[in-house]
Amino acid sequence: MDQVFPEYKKVFGYLYSAVSLKLLLDFPTPEDVCRSSHSELSRRIKDHCNSRSIEWAERKASTLKDAASRDPFQESLYRSHLISMQVYIKILLEYQEHLSALKEEIDAQALVIEGYELIRSIPGIGDKIAATILSEVGEIDRFSHPKKLVAFSGIDPRVHESGRFKATQNRITKRGSSKLGNRCIVQFCAV
Repeated sequence: MDQVFPEYKKVFGYLYSAVSLKLLLDFPTPEDVCRSSHSELSRRIKDHCNSRSIEWAERKASTLKDAASRDPFQESLYRSHLISMQVYIKILLEYQEHLSALKEEIDAQALVIEGYELIRSIPGIGDKIAATILSEVGEIDRFSHPKKLVAFSGIDPRVHESGRFKATQNRITKRGSSKLGNRCIVQFCAV
């Protein structure tokens, strides 16, 4: 990207969004952007992002035109860089599709698991964290006592005492599932 169209990074807030990547496939070089009309650019942007307004697409088209005119590599571009960039973009788009399909499957599986709605009813816990908790804990029947579940999540206090000494500021043990412990700690801090 730095060798093909370095100014492009400033056009979109998130370079790896679907609209940004698809637009880069359509107009991979500053020269391609300069050759196209403003209306064609805004139409393509709008086609790739239906959730935004045409005014937003026109603003992005203007920003893209300005970025292309400022780009230092308009003349000296190696074809191999362009091909590599297009291959990487296609791979990224494919990964994004796979990730969204996995997310949908996780959401569908979580809905049929007993206890999902109960966990979601806790303030501050959404779909993703509830699914993470359920996947880490598994069957709740494995734990004969709530203290064992707390220990498994790694958020039980570490007790330091010997003879008469008893520590007053205890830290958590951080044993057990780090994912579950991190999720719990983040949620406790948020609530």
